[in-house]
Amino acid sequence: MDGGVHATDVTNASRTMFMDLDTLQWDQDILDAFGVPASMMPAIKSSSEVYGTVHTSQLLREVPVAGILGDQQAATFGQAAFQAGEAKNTYGTGCFLIFNTGEEIVHSKNGLLTTLGYKLGDAKPHYALEGSIAVTGSLIQWLRDNLGLISSAPEVETLAAGVEDNGGVYIVPAFSGLFAPYWRADARGAIVGLTRFANKGHIARAALEATAFQTREVLDAVNADSGVPLTELKVDGGMVANEALMQFQADILGVPVVRPKVVETTALGAAYAAGLAVGFWKDLGELSSNWGEDKRWEPQLPAEEQERQMRLWKKAVTKSMDWVDEDVK
Repeated sequence: MDGGVHATDVTNASRTMFMDLDTLQWDQDILDAFGVPASMMPAIKSSSEVYGTVHTSQLLREVPVAGILGDQQAATFGQAAFQAGEAKNTYGTGCFLIFNTGEEIVHSKNGLLTTLGYKLGDAKPHYALEGSIAVTGSLIQWLRDNLGLISSAPEVETLAAGVEDNGGVYIVPAFSGLFAPYWRADARGAIVGLTRFANKGHIARAALEATAFQTREVLDAVNADSGVPLTELKVDGGMVANEALMQFQADILGVPVVRPKVVETTALGAAYAAGLAVGFWKDLGELSSNWGEDKRWEPQLPAEEQERQMRLWKKAVTKSMDWVDEDVK
């Protein structure tokens, strides 16, 4: 519309794969390859500046629009993971782990995505590595809606608590292939290790543990790419209410898992970016001090058992691969 602003920020622009990570401008060669006119692309701005003001709403008229961040980058910003070596994992329908690499662009050799973390005004950009897991919370929905094993999502924790361990059962939820770090479109879901001993409690527990195992594999890739082992993992999203999952996550990672007081970190991160731009917040230090810890889970699993579980998980993953071929859709 007349007088409007057509803009995006570096984090969203990076997700199109059309932006040069070094120059933070649209890459003309890539645009040409896809037949996209540069004139139709929005201006690329920082994540925190005043882009314009609202004109179409009487309620918000003249209110500045001052913060733009991609979904996962906003959650990372809301977790106050501002410095290199800090990370968060969001547990929703899928899982998204973002690791801040600071002002350095780290090109992954282990199946992760290199992306923008944030850019504040004229300051240098912060980059990140991202690992995407396709199926985590949606696996619990599958148990409820497709199998009828539970009637509500919280029941999975109660069911899982009825058994001492997974009974040798592993679920690889490759419903639409495997995402990071494998990127195997030919994979499909698998439940392995079944015996007559296995019951629905073991299946429920294996479903929860699948989320933690997948996160461990992504974090292993992050550690390999960055060369800086993560010392703790900040978590958010709907599944962080599941105590059993969070404890097993700490156990299989071997590092503490920390839940903040405010778990709606995506909205919080966008608000932080906007508040910095208009002076409501002074600096990142003030935002860091505003972050509060709600609960921390310390790892309790012996190292040898942790590695045994990972070995069996990786064996299970191999059983899900090479399933789709020419006559299997």
